[in-house]
Amino acid sequence: MSEQKSALVISAHAADFVWRCGGAIAKHQKLGYDVTVVCLSFGERGESARLWKEGKTLDEVKSIRKKEAENAAKALDVHDIQFLDMGDYPLRFGEEAEGKVVDIIRKVQPNFMFSHSKWDPYNTDHMKTTEFALTCRMIAQAWGHNPGEKVLGAPQLYLFEPHQTEQMGWKPNVFLDITDVWDKKRAAIECMEGQHHLWDFYTNVAKNRANHFRRNSGGMAGGRTAEYAEGFESIFPTCVDELS
Repeated sequence: MSEQKSALVISAHAADFVWRCGGAIAKHQKLGYDVTVVCLSFGERGESARLWKEGKTLDEVKSIRKKEAENAAKALDVHDIQFLDMGDYPLRFGEEAEGKVVDIIRKVQPNFMFSHSKWDPYNTDHMKTTEFALTCRMIAQAWGHNPGEKVLGAPQLYLFEPHQTEQMGWKPNVFLDITDVWDKKRAAIECMEGQHHLWDFYTNVAKNRANHFRRNSGGMAGGRTAEYAEGFESIFPTCVDELS
């Protein structure tokens, strides 16, 4: 029997995985993968304006954000969601955080990973998370790190779509049809009560990416139908036996 396939999402804030790769999560859970989501923070300081305006305390904001993310994860059939509570705006990384995430990576042994764009001047938590994810991936591959543990292979890192895409230097080279799981992604989106303004925004993004999917799968000369899709930028080369 083949080993269980798995995937890992490293999300800066508790809602990022929903907007940016919720469809991929639900799709691959449906395909039999175990998808683990790691939220480095709850987004309590920088992405919870409505809750602060309502007079909530820090602990209340974090609790609400955690519950929203857990509900969204349930809607997406997430295998496991973990919260590292590292704080946000800014996220601060260090050796202890690296150790925790490397341990998670080695335990999950993902076939592929997701994180943020390489550049995001509007939210440096995002781009620093990707640098952090790459560093942890590298450490997890090192035979000299905690010798005796199973080392990581070479999983692809897919960078999911940032907000204000045109400003980020993000260039998608992979489009994933999420039409068959769109209802799950939309349900997860609607779990994020603190950010209503993004619900329809990311619905429109999915429709636009579906247009790119149709065009790049053959367009009017036989392209596949897709109503909703997500785009990703892959970091590492793809190894193949045949070009298609």
